[in-house]
Amino acid sequence: MAIIIDDISRTFREFLILPGLTRKEHIPGNTSVRTPIQRYSREKGPGICLNVPFTSAAMQAVSGTELAIALSRKGGCSFIYCSQPIEEQAAMVRKVKEHKAGFVDSDSNLPVSATLQDAVDLRRRTGHSTIAITADGGRHSKLVGILTSKDFWEFKDDLSQPIKNYFTPLEKLVLAEEGISLQEATDKLWKHKKECLPIIDKDGRLRSLVFRRDYFDHKSNPDELTDDKKRLFVGAALNTFDYKTRARALVDAGADVLCFDSSDGYSEWQTEAARYLRQEFGEKIILGGGNVVTREGFRYLAQEAKLDFIKVGIGGGSICITREQKGIGRGQASAVLEVADERDKYFKETGIYVPICSDGGLNNDTEIILAMVLGADFVMMGKYFAQTHESPTPKITYKSRVYKPYWGEGSNRARNWARYKEGESGPMLFEEGVDAYVPYSGHLSDKVDISIAKLKATMCNSGANNLKEFHQNTRVTRVSELTIVEGGASTVEQLDRIYTERE
Repeated sequence: MAIIIDDISRTFREFLILPGLTRKEHIPGNTSVRTPIQRYSREKGPGICLNVPFTSAAMQAVSGTELAIALSRKGGCSFIYCSQPIEEQAAMVRKVKEHKAGFVDSDSNLPVSATLQDAVDLRRRTGHSTIAITADGGRHSKLVGILTSKDFWEFKDDLSQPIKNYFTPLEKLVLAEEGISLQEATDKLWKHKKECLPIIDKDGRLRSLVFRRDYFDHKSNPDELTDDKKRLFVGAALNTFDYKTRARALVDAGADVLCFDSSDGYSEWQTEAARYLRQEFGEKIILGGGNVVTREGFRYLAQEAKLDFIKVGIGGGSICITREQKGIGRGQASAVLEVADERDKYFKETGIYVPICSDGGLNNDTEIILAMVLGADFVMMGKYFAQTHESPTPKITYKSRVYKPYWGEGSNRARNWARYKEGESGPMLFEEGVDAYVPYSGHLSDKVDISIAKLKATMCNSGANNLKEFHQNTRVTRVSELTIVEGGASTVEQLDRIYTERE
């Protein structure tokens, strides 16, 4: 007979946080939500961290380039979905990396022989208004000049004219030589009141560009998450089939972190793939995986696959029907509690800390906070981000309300059958996700600001100034059904209900 676990599978709604002593230093301004996304040793301490503990799920309806850019600016990380051709996924990663940087590797370049029409076509393809004119059109060729949208009028000028009659030539440009610091480059832009500063080497070849707008972007987003070249931080998903080719393309495109996207990561398939990637790339990449819901699953991936972080959760997502279809999974709170306990035991035994990510089962800010207090180092969310303006789906109005399409990666719409058919081929025989709509919630920046404000306020109420203290010192109690009812607005007439009835 099956082994029965003498425990109830619990959700986040079944817990409440008990307040701790709030001292005078416990104010939001002193509270840090930085969290590790990479395994580390006790001796060295945390390495690469997220500035806010939020990541977006590797889903077609969620993690597009616009959302990845917006979330990185807030201090989190998106995982560009892998249910698409390798070249397209790599192009999405590259677009995020090139969107904002300290020193931008120019990807909008034309030779001197080009026409204005060539410039218009290039601008439409890339969305970039600044074009470097080089000797042969290469990104690292000898710089000849710069053409911007201010140099000509698309609907007034003759587009068959050569660009040499319009661009600003090299001798009239403000330039800097390779080796200049970002601060020095920014100061030079400010001094000369320029929008763009080309960086050239001693032979006059273009090395990079520094833009004025990047400085203001950074000042407007103090928690912005970037790499060592000041480029936006972005992740990408992998499967366990074409991972060799896909990983290489994603790393070359600049992906900072890779993660296996699987409904069940407690498998030899994932361990085999992880070992290959670690041998191929060494410590050059951050590598995550999962999903698991037991201490055995965590231990297996931490020891055998040596992953940098491990995702927790099966069947808890709002559009996931894995539990209905296959009867497999676990209440998300129970899964996080057990895996977090095993993570802490593993750290005590080995001196290696492996962060865990709570993936799924988060329906509101309260449940995000509970996931964190129960042990998650960070969370991964789909619906939360699918509702935002920056998600890649169009807005739809229905009965005077605005919605956005949202579907699971295990649905027929995503056609990501390879994610579920380990080692087999053929069509997807059944779905593990549904196709739905979610209410539009506005811009990601505003939404994340509110969620982080709530998280920090709760940490202050608990007497914690950082997430480690929040994990270790906070007391949590289970609740009854009546406690849940008592906690809501259940004994008053709410204004929106009265207004609705009047209408």
